[in-house]
Amino acid sequence: QVQLVEFGGGLVQAGGSLRLSCAASGSIFMFAVMGWYRRAPGKQRELVAVIHSSGSTNYADSMKGRFTIARDNAKNTVDLQMNSLKPEDTAVYYCFCSNLGSNYWGRGTQVTVSS
Repeated sequence: QVQLVEFGGGLVQAGGSLRLSCAASGSIFMFAVMGWYRRAPGKQRELVAVIHSSGSTNYADSMKGRFTIARDNAKNTVDLQMNSLKPEDTAVYYCFCSNLGSNYWGRGTQVTVSS
């Protein structure tokens, strides 16, 4: 059974930075896609960033230039460096990992950005 655990959430002032980390354990050795999505109160879940096993990345437009995603394939970890945070970034951030036919996600970590 695959398990994902997120770390690094917290309270930060607008303009500040946070680094989220996610560690995956279980039977999956390497995931084709790892990434982060978030859900703010009263809003739909939205994709934040993804990184493929090849190293290619994709970011949501609002996060592009501010967030950086990275992965360590050997450790099955994925990090999200968040800079220039805005109050609109306040949400629960979820780590996810995917292979063909298999999707996994963590329980989330709260990020709160104060103005």
